[in-house]
Amino acid sequence: MITTVIFDLDDTLYDEIDYCRSGFHAVSRHLAESREIAAEKIFDAIWQQFTAGNRTKTFSAALEKLGISFDDTFIAKLIDVYRSHTPEITLPPDSKAVLKQLAGKYVLGLLTDGFLPAQQLKVRALGIEKYFKHILYTEQLGREFWKPSPVGFQKLLESLNVQPQNAVYIADNPTKDFIAPNSLGILTVRIIRPAGLHRELPDDPASPAKLTIRQIAQLPDLLKKL
Repeated sequence: MITTVIFDLDDTLYDEIDYCRSGFHAVSRHLAESREIAAEKIFDAIWQQFTAGNRTKTFSAALEKLGISFDDTFIAKLIDVYRSHTPEITLPPDSKAVLKQLAGKYVLGLLTDGFLPAQQLKVRALGIEKYFKHILYTEQLGREFWKPSPVGFQKLLESLNVQPQNAVYIADNPTKDFIAPNSLGILTVRIIRPAGLHRELPDDPASPAKLTIRQIAQLPDLLKKL
Protein backbone atom coordinates (compact mmCIF):
# COMPACT_ATOMS: atom_id res chain seq x y z
CA MET A 1 0.00 0.00 0.00
CA ILE A 2 1.34 3.41 -0.97
CA THR A 3 1.32 5.78 2.00
CA THR A 4 4.08 8.19 1.00
CA VAL A 5 4.73 10.26 -2.11
CA ILE A 6 8.21 11.68 -2.66
CA PHE A 7 8.79 14.35 -5.29
CA ASP A 8 11.78 15.61 -7.19
CA LEU A 9 11.74 19.40 -7.68
CA ASP A 10 13.13 20.66 -10.99
CA ASP A 11 11.01 19.78 -14.04
CA THR A 12 8.76 17.74 -11.79
CA LEU A 13 6.76 20.33 -9.85
CA TYR A 14 7.53 23.25 -12.17
CA ASP A 15 9.35 23.91 -15.44
CA GLU A 16 13.07 24.31 -14.75
CA ILE A 17 13.48 26.41 -17.88
CA ASP A 18 11.58 29.16 -16.03
CA TYR A 19 14.30 29.15 -13.37
CA CYS A 20 17.00 29.26 -16.04
CA ARG A 21 15.31 32.25 -17.66
CA SER A 22 15.06 34.01 -14.30
CA GLY A 23 18.73 33.35 -13.55
CA PHE A 24 19.88 34.58 -16.94
CA HIS A 25 17.93 37.81 -16.42
CA ALA A 26 19.69 38.25 -13.06
CA VAL A 27 23.10 37.73 -14.67
CA SER A 28 22.20 40.12 -17.51
CA ARG A 29 21.23 42.86 -15.07
CA HIS A 30 24.44 42.30 -13.13
CA LEU A 31 26.58 42.63 -16.26
CA ALA A 32 24.69 45.66 -17.53
CA GLU A 33 25.56 47.56 -14.36
CA SER A 34 29.21 47.75 -15.40
CA ARG A 35 28.93 47.57 -19.20
CA GLU A 36 27.54 49.90 -21.81
CA ILE A 37 25.33 47.13 -23.07
CA ALA A 38 21.60 46.83 -22.39
CA ALA A 39 20.54 43.99 -20.14
CA GLU A 40 18.10 42.84 -22.82
CA LYS A 41 20.90 42.43 -25.34
CA ILE A 42 22.99 40.46 -22.86
CA PHE A 43 20.04 38.23 -22.01
CA ASP A 44 19.35 37.56 -25.70
CA ALA A 45 22.96 36.43 -26.21
CA ILE A 46 22.85 34.10 -23.20
CA TRP A 47 19.42 32.74 -24.11
CA GLN A 48 20.50 32.07 -27.70
CA GLN A 49 23.38 29.92 -26.46
CA PHE A 50 21.21 28.06 -23.96
CA THR A 51 18.35 27.29 -26.32
CA ALA A 52 20.83 26.18 -28.98
CA GLY A 53 21.92 23.43 -26.62
CA ASN A 54 25.04 24.98 -25.07
CA ARG A 55 24.45 24.05 -21.43
CA THR A 56 28.08 23.91 -20.24
CA LYS A 57 29.74 27.03 -21.68
CA THR A 58 26.68 29.24 -21.88
CA PHE A 59 28.15 32.36 -20.29
CA SER A 60 31.58 32.22 -21.92
CA ALA A 61 30.10 31.70 -25.38
CA ALA A 62 27.65 34.58 -24.90
CA LEU A 63 30.39 36.89 -23.63
CA GLU A 64 32.52 36.09 -26.68
CA LYS A 65 29.60 37.00 -28.95
CA LEU A 66 29.16 40.27 -27.07
CA GLY A 67 32.86 41.11 -27.15
CA ILE A 68 33.19 41.12 -23.36
CA SER A 69 36.53 39.89 -22.04
CA PHE A 70 36.49 37.38 -19.20
CA ASP A 71 38.51 34.86 -17.24
CA ASP A 72 37.62 31.93 -14.98
CA THR A 73 37.11 34.21 -11.97
CA PHE A 74 34.70 36.38 -13.94
CA ILE A 75 32.69 33.35 -15.06
CA ALA A 76 32.64 32.02 -11.49
CA LYS A 77 31.11 35.31 -10.33
CA LEU A 78 28.37 35.05 -12.96
CA ILE A 79 27.62 31.50 -11.86
CA ASP A 80 27.36 32.72 -8.28
CA VAL A 81 24.93 35.47 -9.33
CA TYR A 82 22.87 32.85 -11.15
CA ARG A 83 22.74 30.43 -8.22
CA SER A 84 22.15 33.01 -5.50
CA HIS A 85 19.50 35.15 -7.19
CA THR A 86 15.94 35.20 -5.89
CA PRO A 87 14.12 33.31 -8.62
CA GLU A 88 11.04 34.69 -10.35
CA ILE A 89 9.17 31.41 -10.62
CA THR A 90 5.68 30.32 -9.62
CA LEU A 91 4.08 26.98 -8.87
CA PRO A 92 1.90 25.92 -11.82
CA PRO A 93 -1.81 25.63 -10.99
CA ASP A 94 -1.90 21.89 -11.78
CA SER A 95 1.01 21.20 -9.43
CA LYS A 96 -0.59 23.25 -6.68
CA ALA A 97 -3.87 21.41 -7.07
CA VAL A 98 -2.17 18.01 -6.94
CA LEU A 99 -0.11 18.88 -3.86
CA LYS A 100 -3.21 20.13 -2.07
CA GLN A 101 -5.11 16.98 -2.99
CA LEU A 102 -2.35 14.55 -2.04
CA ALA A 103 -1.38 16.30 1.19
CA GLY A 104 -4.65 15.21 2.75
CA LYS A 105 -4.22 11.57 1.78
CA TYR A 106 -0.49 10.79 1.80
CA VAL A 107 2.68 11.77 3.60
CA LEU A 108 4.65 13.97 1.20
CA GLY A 109 8.41 14.33 0.95
CA LEU A 110 10.75 16.24 -1.35
CA LEU A 111 14.24 15.13 -2.40
CA THR A 112 16.28 17.38 -4.66
CA ASP A 113 19.83 17.69 -5.92
CA GLY A 114 21.49 20.99 -6.70
CA PHE A 115 23.55 23.76 -5.20
CA LEU A 116 22.57 25.59 -2.02
CA PRO A 117 21.14 28.15 -1.64
CA ALA A 118 19.71 27.80 -5.16
CA GLN A 119 17.43 24.86 -4.32
CA GLN A 120 16.23 26.44 -1.09
CA LEU A 121 15.49 29.70 -2.89
CA LYS A 122 13.45 27.78 -5.48
CA VAL A 123 11.41 26.05 -2.79
CA ARG A 124 10.80 29.39 -1.06
CA ALA A 125 9.78 31.13 -4.29
CA LEU A 126 7.36 28.32 -5.15
CA GLY A 127 5.84 28.41 -1.65
CA ILE A 128 5.71 24.64 -1.28
CA GLU A 129 7.32 24.00 2.13
CA LYS A 130 3.91 23.64 3.79
CA TYR A 131 3.01 20.57 1.75
CA PHE A 132 5.96 18.41 2.81
CA LYS A 133 6.63 16.59 6.03
CA HIS A 134 10.34 16.62 5.20
CA ILE A 135 12.50 18.21 2.51
CA LEU A 136 15.92 16.70 1.88
CA TYR A 137 18.53 18.69 -0.03
CA THR A 138 21.24 16.21 -0.98
CA GLU A 139 23.78 19.06 -1.08
CA GLN A 140 23.51 19.23 2.71
CA LEU A 141 24.77 15.64 2.91
CA GLY A 142 27.68 16.31 0.55
CA ARG A 143 27.97 16.43 -3.21
CA GLU A 144 29.01 12.79 -3.31
CA PHE A 145 25.47 11.97 -2.15
CA TRP A 146 23.72 13.62 -5.07
CA LYS A 147 21.66 11.22 -7.18
CA PRO A 148 22.20 8.46 -8.16
CA SER A 149 23.49 7.88 -4.62
CA PRO A 150 20.91 6.02 -2.51
CA VAL A 151 21.92 7.78 0.72
CA GLY A 152 19.50 10.71 0.36
CA PHE A 153 16.60 8.35 -0.26
CA GLN A 154 17.55 6.18 2.70
CA LYS A 155 17.72 9.19 5.02
CA LEU A 156 14.43 10.56 3.73
CA LEU A 157 12.67 7.23 4.24
CA GLU A 158 14.00 7.19 7.78
CA SER A 159 12.82 10.75 8.43
CA LEU A 160 9.37 9.94 7.05
CA ASN A 161 9.26 6.63 8.95
CA VAL A 162 8.22 4.69 5.88
CA GLN A 163 9.29 1.43 4.25
CA PRO A 164 10.45 1.58 0.60
CA GLN A 165 7.59 -0.59 -0.65
CA ASN A 166 5.10 1.95 0.71
CA ALA A 167 6.64 4.91 -1.13
CA VAL A 168 6.58 6.26 -4.67
CA TYR A 169 9.08 8.69 -6.21
CA ILE A 170 8.13 11.09 -9.01
CA ALA A 171 10.93 12.67 -11.04
CA ASP A 172 11.97 13.57 -14.57
CA ASN A 173 15.61 12.76 -15.39
CA PRO A 174 16.03 9.18 -16.68
CA THR A 175 19.83 9.33 -16.47
CA LYS A 176 20.02 9.60 -12.67
CA ASP A 177 16.67 9.90 -10.91
CA PHE A 178 15.46 6.30 -10.81
CA ILE A 179 18.61 4.26 -10.20
CA ALA A 180 18.65 4.57 -6.41
CA PRO A 181 14.91 4.33 -5.69
CA ASN A 182 14.59 1.32 -8.00
CA SER A 183 17.41 -0.40 -6.14
CA LEU A 184 15.75 0.34 -2.80
CA GLY A 185 12.34 -0.96 -3.84
CA ILE A 186 10.59 2.42 -4.13
CA LEU A 187 8.05 2.60 -6.94
CA THR A 188 9.25 5.11 -9.54
CA VAL A 189 7.22 7.36 -11.83
CA ARG A 190 8.72 9.48 -14.60
CA ILE A 191 6.94 12.70 -15.48
CA ILE A 192 7.67 14.08 -18.94
CA ARG A 193 6.64 17.73 -18.87
CA PRO A 194 6.19 19.39 -22.31
CA ALA A 195 8.88 21.98 -21.54
CA GLY A 196 11.13 19.65 -19.53
CA LEU A 197 14.86 19.96 -20.17
CA HIS A 198 15.21 16.15 -20.21
CA ARG A 199 11.99 15.32 -22.05
CA GLU A 200 13.83 13.96 -25.12
CA LEU A 201 16.13 11.64 -23.17
CA PRO A 202 15.33 7.94 -23.50
CA ASP A 203 14.76 5.77 -20.46
CA ASP A 204 17.88 4.20 -19.00
CA PRO A 205 17.51 0.54 -20.00
CA ALA A 206 19.40 -0.49 -16.87
CA SER A 207 17.07 1.35 -14.49
CA PRO A 208 13.98 2.88 -16.10
CA ALA A 209 11.07 4.35 -14.18
CA LYS A 210 8.36 1.76 -13.60
CA LEU A 211 5.58 4.09 -14.76
CA THR A 212 5.33 7.26 -16.87
CA ILE A 213 2.95 10.21 -16.87
CA ARG A 214 2.92 13.34 -19.03
CA GLN A 215 0.89 15.60 -16.76
CA ILE A 216 1.14 15.92 -13.02
CA ALA A 217 -2.66 16.02 -12.93
CA GLN A 218 -2.57 12.31 -13.83
CA LEU A 219 -0.82 11.42 -10.59
CA PRO A 220 -3.75 11.22 -8.14
CA ASP A 221 -5.66 8.75 -10.29
CA LEU A 222 -2.49 6.73 -10.85
CA LEU A 223 -1.90 6.50 -7.12
CA LYS A 224 -5.47 5.31 -6.53
CA LYS A 225 -4.80 2.31 -8.80
CA LEU A 226 -1.64 1.21 -7.03
